[in-house]
Amino acid sequence: MIASVRGPVLEIGLDHAVVEVGGVGLAVFCTPTTLAGLRRGTEARLSTTLIVREESLTLFGFADADERELFLLLQTVSGIGPRLALATIAVLEPEVLRRALHDGDLATLTRIPGVGKKSAERLVVELRDKVVVAPSAAPVAGAPVPAAGNGASPVREQVVEALVGLGFTLKPAEQAVDAVLADKPEAEASQLLRAALAGLGRSR
Repeated sequence: MIASVRGPVLEIGLDHAVVEVGGVGLAVFCTPTTLAGLRRGTEARLSTTLIVREESLTLFGFADADERELFLLLQTVSGIGPRLALATIAVLEPEVLRRALHDGDLATLTRIPGVGKKSAERLVVELRDKVVVAPSAAPVAGAPVPAAGNGASPVREQVVEALVGLGFTLKPAEQAVDAVLADKPEAEASQLLRAALAGLGRSR
């Protein structure tokens, strides 16, 4: 298995990046969140796994080994292939995914494009005992509530720019980001991007 790649980023596409390794440009398929963290001309290091099919060899890349392990685990479920596994990681952060599987949270799992109720139930049945979730943090009494964003924050602009770079037009990208910020004004860039992508997927 090709466990990782490191080298300059030659190209960034809608669903993949080309990373030069030893003079060879490798096409590495990634989630939008991972792609948003890459910059053309700079060096990148990605955890990877190679999926071998009779007619193809496809390399998938991840921000860290944790995402890669979840990607592989998801494919142990009948009917879940690499593309759907990648879409799952694109929409749900690792801890959110583990918690949904552990708790049988079908509503969260069906946010994944291509996953209906039956598929979500199968994921829970087959993976519930294979994931470990961190204890939920109790809210701190008297903790300040994050202030709502003003719609022109650097995080908002960064995520809108990332969505446009991934092929979405400006207005729908802004609307998707603003809809998430209205509900979760304290969202970090990665959370905001995932949620906006999920919203854009439902609107298509």
